[in-house]
Amino acid sequence: MSMLEITDFGKRFTIHHLGKTMPAIEHINFSLEAGEFIGIVGKSGSGKSTILKSIYRTYLPDAGEILYQSDRFGEVDLAKLSERQILYLRKYEIGYVSQFLSVMPRTTCRQLVTNALLEMGESEEVALMEAEKSLAHFELDPKLWDSYPNTFSGGEKLRLNIAMATVKKPRLLLLDEPTASLDQQSKVKVREIIEKLKNKGTTLVGIFHDIEFMDGLCDKVFDMQTRQLTVAKEAVGYES
Repeated sequence: MSMLEITDFGKRFTIHHLGKTMPAIEHINFSLEAGEFIGIVGKSGSGKSTILKSIYRTYLPDAGEILYQSDRFGEVDLAKLSERQILYLRKYEIGYVSQFLSVMPRTTCRQLVTNALLEMGESEEVALMEAEKSLAHFELDPKLWDSYPNTFSGGEKLRLNIAMATVKKPRLLLLDEPTASLDQQSKVKVREIIEKLKNKGTTLVGIFHDIEFMDGLCDKVFDMQTRQLTVAKEAVGYES
């Protein structure tokens, strides 16, 4: 049974001031098993992020199904779940890393990562210890741990975003350009965590413009242009 199966998925956006509805993507089909990693590739504007945001239910699909094998609810169509159920899945099962950091104001870096674990039921002692290990892994300067992220650089914010999502060890992790503004050393740290999560059974869907980063990491590649899903080592010649 697939962990995630997307069937005939489509999404439209309405431009209200023009009174127009524009199709963003349509007829998307792919699935992945538990522990697999699918990389989505395609030109800018092809709808890669729209797929991830719809899986996370930031967007509601206009067509098709997004079937997810939940540990709590069994097989569900993410488009049809209640807001309460979606909040549960985001807290305990599905993680999302974007290029942008959106967090509660006046909450320190250390508190944000610690809170991610506290809300899952971890003890304060364990949550704090794991948070500090994660921040150290991504080489965020300890001097920043008790600072507010609005003072951070773009790369520091992205590393914090990744730390918050990965420290929870989600069953399904969605990665939307997680290395976009990182230097090579930081990319290596991200790759190490992704490999560790994957080895422990996390299922992943990711978007990367850095094709080299995907080498040996993804099991399959979905090409937005051809709508084809291929084994990663066979997916050559695609554009970022």
